[in-house]
Amino acid sequence: MHSVANSAGRYSETTRGISVTVLPIYLEEQSTPEASHFVWAYHVRIENHGGETVQLISRHWQITDSRGRLQEVRGEGVVGEQPVLRPGEAFEYTSGTPLPTPSGIMVGSYQMRTEDGEQFDIRIPAFSLDSPHGRPQMH
Repeated sequence: MHSVANSAGRYSETTRGISVTVLPIYLEEQSTPEASHFVWAYHVRIENHGGETVQLISRHWQITDSRGRLQEVRGEGVVGEQPVLRPGEAFEYTSGTPLPTPSGIMVGSYQMRTEDGEQFDIRIPAFSLDSPHGRPQMH
């Protein structure tokens, strides 16, 4: 299953009844292109459409800049929390990432745990980080 971007720039993917939707936003006011510092926020919504209660245990991100350099980020939970999602519930948070290039790609996974202790990964859709500075300038 491929991740898809809809017209609003959101990316969504569903694994085992749990959907992850990401909306990346370029932060012009926090970026300094002349110093090769570009910053994005990304808003994530995790929705449990399945029939079991799950807890988000950890995250794993792969962030690639437009020069092909890969940075991996692993950690417990998200924004300091390990949210529990019962069927029908959702959790939303906003985080961010800087890059030394005007564009890049992020992709990753969350490790989830069911009430009976089973652990499984859900995919975070690949999404592009784009700024207006990565496009050819018209004169």
